[in-house]
Amino acid sequence: MNFETLLVETHDAVTLVRLNRPQALNALNSAVLADLITVFAAYETDPAQRCLVLTGSDKAFAAGADIKEMSQQSFAAMYGGNFFAGYDRITACRKPWIAAVSGFALGGGCELAMMADFIIASETAKFGQPEIKLAVMPGMGGSQRLVRAIGKAKAMEMCLTGRMMDAAEAERAGLVARLVPMAELVDEALKTAAAIAAMAPLAAIATKEAVDAAFESTLTAGIRLERRLFHALFGSEDQKEGMAAFVEKRAGAFKGQ
Repeated sequence: MNFETLLVETHDAVTLVRLNRPQALNALNSAVLADLITVFAAYETDPAQRCLVLTGSDKAFAAGADIKEMSQQSFAAMYGGNFFAGYDRITACRKPWIAAVSGFALGGGCELAMMADFIIASETAKFGQPEIKLAVMPGMGGSQRLVRAIGKAKAMEMCLTGRMMDAAEAERAGLVARLVPMAELVDEALKTAAAIAAMAPLAAIATKEAVDAAFESTLTAGIRLERRLFHALFGSEDQKEGMAAFVEKRAGAFKGQ
């Protein structure tokens, strides 16, 4: 597929998506969102693709939402059109996906990265929610996901001051899963995605559902969901194959069934 704002490749069972608006530091506008929705829908329904990596350029993952597109909007247009609601279709993706971040991930860029199941970043990555400097606030989930990732104190400070967090602090704070050299970022993200893609697809989907539920439920309800998903996987062919492969000391051949 060809897109106006994205470059898309497949690497065996992994889909690699690059944000491609270099003239705007990959700022997120309605065209980017439309392209992302199309790509994620195709990824979701393609049984041959089992993990996705979303990245940008060395200079910027995404420098924010496109201010030129928003600056003259009215309350009625923003509220009536439910601006940014389209990103719910990205977060609804049941399959695993990773954000690979170099350079600036600010505002909407930081929020898009946080929508991923986890972030791998280079040492040049810089994260921030600077919307307050424009007399607004995060609108794509930043005030909610940042708190869940790094805690209230740091999230509140970043959202109220607009300061940027460098890669080392982001890893210490728990926003980033792992730091790698910039030159190795995409390769390392693809290797990680390939490892996930090699797992039983239904188990990956169930694991993602259970971990995500930890933010939305009590411990008792979360453990109950985890247990039921664990039980449910015993109805899959892959569970029989995976346990047989373990006993027979060989690699499993998973079909997503």
